[in-house]
Amino acid sequence: MRCCSLPQVAPRTFAPEVSGHRARMILTLNKRWVNGTKLRYYFFTSGQYAGGHDQIELVREAFDIWENVGIGISFEEVNDISEAEVRIGFLRGNGSWSYVGRDVIDIPGQNERTMNFGWDLTLDPRGVDTPVHEIGHTLGLEHAHQNPRGGIVWKDDAVYRYFGGPPNNWEPDEVYYNILRKLSPSEVVGSPWDPNSVMQYSFPSGLILAPPEVVNGIDPEPGLSPIDRDMIREFYPPHIPEKILVPYRSQLLELEPGGQMNYVIEPTSTREYTLQTFGQADTVIVLFEDVDGDLRYVDGDDDSGTSTNARIRARLRKGKRYKLRVRLYLNYASGETAVMMW
Repeated sequence: MRCCSLPQVAPRTFAPEVSGHRARMILTLNKRWVNGTKLRYYFFTSGQYAGGHDQIELVREAFDIWENVGIGISFEEVNDISEAEVRIGFLRGNGSWSYVGRDVIDIPGQNERTMNFGWDLTLDPRGVDTPVHEIGHTLGLEHAHQNPRGGIVWKDDAVYRYFGGPPNNWEPDEVYYNILRKLSPSEVVGSPWDPNSVMQYSFPSGLILAPPEVVNGIDPEPGLSPIDRDMIREFYPPHIPEKILVPYRSQLLELEPGGQMNYVIEPTSTREYTLQTFGQADTVIVLFEDVDGDLRYVDGDDDSGTSTNARIRARLRKGKRYKLRVRLYLNYASGETAVMMW
């Protein structure tokens, strides 16, 4: 069975003054998109990354499957690569993979892929589940079998031999990164191990020593599992109420860790505005322009792990409508946290 091989990304590190609890909360949330984000995706249709119509149709179907769960993230296919956060290629022999969550926006070069399909999806026995799996990574989900709560004990040598041979032909570091490496508890957000998750590999007998119920292999049921659906709705609730944000009037952020506030901004004059959080808290803020209900990214800032506050300076225009999303990682000291524009 061909398997997804994630690009290896260096783990995030923190300054000595950032406590372990604060670091864990940041790691728990830092790959999630802010609720209400529209992820725009682009298919390469020429050159070495181009995909055929039948391949593209399967990936389109996979995006629909995620959106039909009913989450606070939407998707839109675009024909201009400069508008896309998600850039999808079909380079054969390069494996199937995606960057995880907001790592997508850190990929330099407009013509670089953030997702790839390295074999003919129409011949894959998993069908649409392969692109559903990769889009799950783009939404911030990790491999299920790397959840430390699963308690899987591997036959390391057998795993290296199996995945080092065809059809995957992985190097030892790929095997470790995608199979044997345990995620930290913060990276799995407290979720139970789900052997039927669409993010779970299929494993044959002979690779696992424990627990007893999976020593003969793991064969996930097709499609999104009930836990997949519940977890992605918890990541991205479909409805968060909005408040009005006006200049020179602060709004308290009365949020639990991981919570989000949504604000509507309708400028009464065209000029440069500053939008900023206040207080000793880790936050991420993202500003969109609302164009007939279509949210277009303007700017964003993430102050997590620093002593500064999230801050955006942008020229807002009278007669236009904007949306500000504020997500809290953690209040790491006593005192109130607020957001204000001026």
